[in-house]
Amino acid sequence: MSSPISEAASGAAPSAVLTAVRDRRSQPSVTAEAPSHSELLPLVEAAASVADHGILRPWRLIELRGNARQRLGNAFVAATEQASGLRLDDEKAAALAAKPLRASLLIAIVAAVKPSIKAPEWEQDAAAAGVAHTLSLLLADAGWGVFWRSGGHTRSAPVRELHGLADNEKLMGWLYVGGIPENPKAASTQRIDPEEFLTVLTE
Repeated sequence: MSSPISEAASGAAPSAVLTAVRDRRSQPSVTAEAPSHSELLPLVEAAASVADHGILRPWRLIELRGNARQRLGNAFVAATEQASGLRLDDEKAAALAAKPLRASLLIAIVAAVKPSIKAPEWEQDAAAAGVAHTLSLLLADAGWGVFWRSGGHTRSAPVRELHGLADNEKLMGWLYVGGIPENPKAASTQRIDPEEFLTVLTE
């Protein structure tokens, strides 16, 4: 029995999963619409199926909506001023504080390292990143625009404090989620030559 990949390679119609993954694009600009908490639950449940050595579930997600996004923007300002030792002028502070307002829903991705002999920290970080990427695929497949944003603020004390992170936790960024505009400007992704990235170890 041929696989969906072999069928696609032979010219047959690709599977729905292959098409969804291949055609996914980050959506840097979204509308004010956003999925509800109840709509997110089955997607989070599905995303939890990613490879996870030891089934540790070394991750958690945090929804930021409404004023929580403004609080995050204020934490960005505090983190920048803390790092530089200088106070931002009102215009720069306002621009920085407004960044989390670019979407009605932000989903913070938190890697939560668990004690484990089998799974080192990097494997647990990989599981958390896998959940984030899989969730972004599921959201896109459900018709939502998604953009994964990170940056230096993820490791700052004000931002960590806002998210209530424990000592074993680190923030890996946020999925900015919203509706797709009528004339979307999705981030472009160049097709690769798979032969450059898939090699064969000789026998």
